[in-house]
Amino acid sequence: MFCMGASDFSQESRFLPRRGCFLEGAEIVRRTVVSDQQDRIMRLFIEEAKEHLDTLENGLVDLKSTMKDPESVQEMFRAAHSVKGGAAMLGLDSIKTTAHRLEDCFKVLKDGPVKQVDQTAESLFLKGVDTLKDLLGRLEGPFGLRNEEGEKLVQQVMPVFAQLETHLNKLASGKVQAAGSGTPAAPTAGAVPANFAVEVMALLKEMLQVFKQKESAASRSELTAVCVRLYKLGGKIETWQNLVKTARAAIVNPKNSYKVLAPLIIKELKEAGDLVQVGKVKTIVPSKNLLLLAASPKPAETSAAAAPAAASKQVALPAEPKAVVKLLLKTFNKKQLSEIAKLLVNAIKSSN
Repeated sequence: MFCMGASDFSQESRFLPRRGCFLEGAEIVRRTVVSDQQDRIMRLFIEEAKEHLDTLENGLVDLKSTMKDPESVQEMFRAAHSVKGGAAMLGLDSIKTTAHRLEDCFKVLKDGPVKQVDQTAESLFLKGVDTLKDLLGRLEGPFGLRNEEGEKLVQQVMPVFAQLETHLNKLASGKVQAAGSGTPAAPTAGAVPANFAVEVMALLKEMLQVFKQKESAASRSELTAVCVRLYKLGGKIETWQNLVKTARAAIVNPKNSYKVLAPLIIKELKEAGDLVQVGKVKTIVPSKNLLLLAASPKPAETSAAAAPAAASKQVALPAEPKAVVKLLLKTFNKKQLSEIAKLLVNAIKSSN
């Protein structure tokens, strides 16, 4: 019979800590691999969600025309459905809920008897998409999407979806007549065409087609030419012309990509065109984002960007974390902030 003595137990016990260390190391490796996989899945979701957002925004630029093509409406429905599914898989409840409500509303257009939509429907749809875009932007940011932030945004947009569904049902039942189906447009303030919003939309369609082209000096020239026509269309309405000039300044800046410019400029010009149509010209103001894109870089900043020393530019950081965040947001662009966030995450992982 095999017997183990006390000395044998002593020798065996020497291996136990090593086995424990090995198991602990394996668990660390497993968790690291899982974390990296989750990061890759999250990045993939964000990139795909951005493409779906582009589909939604492009379809909503002129929803009345989109409604004439059932496949385009189906595509918008699928875009919202895809974002909902991806968010559900990742446990992003606020994004899932918002995308689900958008999906429900697009389903009314896809399956329901709604034949025509109006500016109210377009505006409400855009508010829903804007909330989804805001949630995704926060998710992609350096600090991610916090649950309380997401819940707050969802609570704010839920009444919009309720109003949108009610309005779509009224359009379907004929209780509300879509604008342009017999009711004349409201008179505008200033010497502008009676169908101002329609003419603006026609020019924005041209602009959208140019935005889909490759970024070049020639295509930017085409975009500025459309801006000139939009400017002249506004007659003597200063608020409209100021908005168009701001949009043109953002377009001519080669640092601004079409992917960033297109949804922002088209949305703001469309909304402003609607405001001119109903005589609310005093409320037309460029957004902060558009003003930032239109701002010309200062000479010192331009020369610094061109110099090799720019890469070693030093920034004095305050001790308060919130102050650091404000300074970073003020100093760096979105792409740089994203890179900084990745470097910080890697540094934190390395220090553990």
